Amino acid sequence: MSGNALTNAESEPGVFARFVSGRRSKWVVFGVWLLVIFSLAGFASKLNDAQKNDTSSWLPKSAESTKELKIEGDFHPNWYPAILLYVRPTGLTDADKAQIQHAADLVKQDPPAKNLDMIVHSAVQVQYVQDGANAGKAAQILVPVNPGTNGWNNFPDTVKAMKDALGPPSAGLQTFVTGPMGEAGDEADAFKKINGSLTAFTAIAVIVILLIAYRSPILWLLPLITVGGGALTVAESVIYLLAKHAGLTVNGQAAFILIVLVFGAGTDYALLLIARYREELRRYEDRHEAMAHAVHRAGPALVASSATVAVSMLILLVAEMNSTKGMGPVLAIGVLIALAAMLTLMPALLVIFGRWVFWPARPTFGSEEPTQHGLWARMGKRIAVRPRAVWVVTAVILAALAAGVGQLNAHQQTVADQFVTKPDSVKGAEVQAQYFPTANGQPLAIIGDAGHMDAVAAKLKTVPGIDPAGVGTPKTIKSAVVKDYFYLEAALTDAPDSKAARNTVDRVRDAMKTVPGANALVGGGAAVTLDISRASSHDSKLIIPLILLAVFIILGLLLRAFLAPLLLILTVILSFGASLGISALAFKGFGWNGVDIGMPLYGFVFLVALGIDYNIFLMTRIREESVRRGTRRGALVGLSATGGVITWAGLVLAATFGVLATLPIVPFAEIGFSVALGVLLDTMIVRSVLVTALTLDIGKRMWWPSKLAASDEPGGGTLEAARAADDSVLVS
Repeated sequence: MSGNALTNAESEPGVFARFVSGRRSKWVVFGVWLLVIFSLAGFASKLNDAQKNDTSSWLPKSAESTKELKIEGDFHPNWYPAILLYVRPTGLTDADKAQIQHAADLVKQDPPAKNLDMIVHSAVQVQYVQDGANAGKAAQILVPVNPGTNGWNNFPDTVKAMKDALGPPSAGLQTFVTGPMGEAGDEADAFKKINGSLTAFTAIAVIVILLIAYRSPILWLLPLITVGGGALTVAESVIYLLAKHAGLTVNGQAAFILIVLVFGAGTDYALLLIARYREELRRYEDRHEAMAHAVHRAGPALVASSATVAVSMLILLVAEMNSTKGMGPVLAIGVLIALAAMLTLMPALLVIFGRWVFWPARPTFGSEEPTQHGLWARMGKRIAVRPRAVWVVTAVILAALAAGVGQLNAHQQTVADQFVTKPDSVKGAEVQAQYFPTANGQPLAIIGDAGHMDAVAAKLKTVPGIDPAGVGTPKTIKSAVVKDYFYLEAALTDAPDSKAARNTVDRVRDAMKTVPGANALVGGGAAVTLDISRASSHDSKLIIPLILLAVFIILGLLLRAFLAPLLLILTVILSFGASLGISALAFKGFGWNGVDIGMPLYGFVFLVALGIDYNIFLMTRIREESVRRGTRRGALVGLSATGGVITWAGLVLAATFGVLATLPIVPFAEIGFSVALGVLLDTMIVRSVLVTALTLDIGKRMWWPSKLAASDEPGGGTLEAARAADDSVLVS
């Protein structure tokens, strides 16, 4: 097919493009969306109730700690022990002891006081420091708590009730609510506080950028209504219904990132569509015709972009971590619904409102396209002087920044590391470790075949890192043997979230293999932490190559080339490395102890899936222009036409993910910071400078092995011809 034939074949809008922007059919599109939104809106607000944030919903199903946790339910409820800690460095007084006993009696009540209905009352224990230099200076009340089916949402209220049970403050007496329940309560409280504000903060960030970008008091409302009122409402409703009736797992992490992703990606798609529509309004007097051409020409880039994100998210289904596996379909659904809204509701709204919505910068028929002489057109001409030198220097700088990855220190963070500021539970845990180093409420839990309990208990007492005095069967379980299993607990001599404790788990598991016939499973807090760490490492090694392969295939189909997709992926990887390198140094400056072990994977998924979008937006336009102008000239025209809109799109996405960086949970803040930084690097440097320079240097060979790589180009396709060409019309 010749270049002219290809241009003509691609120039006419299809049935879909004409339907969503038709004179009558636009009202059908608008009406259908209104019906869907009003029918589903009530379900969106229920998504929080469908979340599963308990331990088993995050753990890998195949992990030993997960199997142990499942069987453990036969012995006793799923406990989240809370520790009510009392410390007086000069020694507890009689009044202190009376206060402690009153608190213990209060939480033992049945029915209990206030909001303590989840407490396993018979298991409440009071412990005093009996020996050593700290004897008589501290006491703790161990309060096992059964979270129940909706425990996560109740944790903050339960912890508050326990704080009330501590009693009135007394001069010199330190009191804390800590342990697994205290820590989980503080974490749940942080999620609860940010849940309502996250959407508002994200919307505000988008509004500010759209106001600056469009300089219009009206236009910014249409993307916001389409994304927030349409796409996000429908996405949350659909996800809720799937979680409620189809077994889809949704946790707080996925729900938060869904908001950011739909706002960020959806607004990006809106910006690209509006920019193309504005171009077409200068070429077509009828706004319906202009929109049909805008949807037709911008549609393939939007579809490819959303397909890249959706496929990347669905690849997360191969993860071992339940939390990662569950995030995949949730985010894929979100981005596909955002695409549907932008290709249907958004065009309908724009043609319903007409040209005046762009006021005061209203595009008129036949007027000059301002981007052809703008900032990005001038930048393209400067790059075209020495493109090879530009891309080599840029790549070297990015590679140097990526060297900082060595300082990233990705590891399984302790509970204390996961909060931006120290909550009461973390402060209490530090104090509790000084007075009750082994009684932390998080022993290892060992389950095995009945008849081998004594042999296993004896073996446990010989394992370094286990307190021999802390090995035994708790009095609060139903019985020592249930369904031909035994249950034992073993107290650790180290903090359960420490590396030393994880090493002890390995030693215990090795030791259990030497007890013939026991078939023992080792679980508990430290075992859970270890299994999460290993599953996260496995997921990164598996998922990252699969995503790269999927993105390469999508780009190859879109651009009908091999070399261009390969180079685009390499540039995004370079951008990802640079963002991680800078982030590692920034996190040190923030005082954070490295990064959560899952953060590099999440950062990669979002940066590659979303960062490639901007290259898709640019390269699809360059290819379109290359057919009629030649590749090097097409690169300059493509940059000048898309540079502004892609920059604003990058700012929107960076701002939305940047909202995560303000959250009080360190892993979320790390993901938000690194992705926002990576998106800015992608839009400001990688896409505008590196990719443009590579295209200008390589020329039509970028499209190898397609016919476009061998086609004749105006002026021989040289840089000189490209710089000298007339830009009077961007799209012919």
